[in-house]
Amino acid sequence: MEAENQSVWQAPPPPEHIPETPREVPEMSEAATLGNIFFEPGRTFEDLRKKPRFILAGLISIALFTGFAFALSAKYGDAGMRRAIVEIMDKNPQVASMPADQKAQTVEMQMMFSRIGRYLTPVFMAIMLLIGGLIYWLGAKAFGGTGGFLHGLSVWTYSMFPPLVVGVVASLIILFFKSADEIDLATSQRGLAPSNLGFLFGKDTSPVLVTLVSVVDLFAIWGWVLAVIGLRVTNRLSTGSAAAIVFLLALVGVFFRIVGAFFSGNPT
Repeated sequence: MEAENQSVWQAPPPPEHIPETPREVPEMSEAATLGNIFFEPGRTFEDLRKKPRFILAGLISIALFTGFAFALSAKYGDAGMRRAIVEIMDKNPQVASMPADQKAQTVEMQMMFSRIGRYLTPVFMAIMLLIGGLIYWLGAKAFGGTGGFLHGLSVWTYSMFPPLVVGVVASLIILFFKSADEIDLATSQRGLAPSNLGFLFGKDTSPVLVTLVSVVDLFAIWGWVLAVIGLRVTNRLSTGSAAAIVFLLALVGVFFRIVGAFFSGNPT
């Protein structure tokens, strides 16, 4: 009987071997992505899909923009900055009608905010990067994207990196050769390089019109194209879906710029 039981018993089959999914390894270093985003954006975003990166590009962007803010302030000096603030305020109907003493207090307050704002520029830019990455991530998810938050942050950071680098470097060169009297403080915050149609209009032109035509900006369009490529590649979206996300976000930004120009009396 015992021999019978031993002959019936069989060892269980070995567990089924499930092959592991091969892990995608990025081909570029983070330093290499900084250069390749200018010339091979599709390949760069494919690499960022495998491993999202944003720290080095973000730090360089923050450093350049902060440096431009300080350089612009140094070019104007306190007296020039105060004079420019008064000119900007005089174009605002709500501020222009203020009594002289109240207007002087407002100018001094603006000077203080300007000084503090320059030192807080890195903080503001870091927050902007995080919010932009969050918006791209949520937008991609709404259209069925497969990427995570870090993919959205990578696309936001790298899509703004080439236009920001070229624009800030060009602005610093122009700033070196131009005098403070030739620079309009209201429009110089977005850079000095003549990349949009707003530079064709004088100071007396409607600020809403100048803001509207300045939307056609080469640097902005460059960034939008890169963002479409980045969202499409990193989130496996169609080109139409990626373009819809970028277009809707750009439309919201244009709306707020036009509203700001209407109420402030200055182009934004």
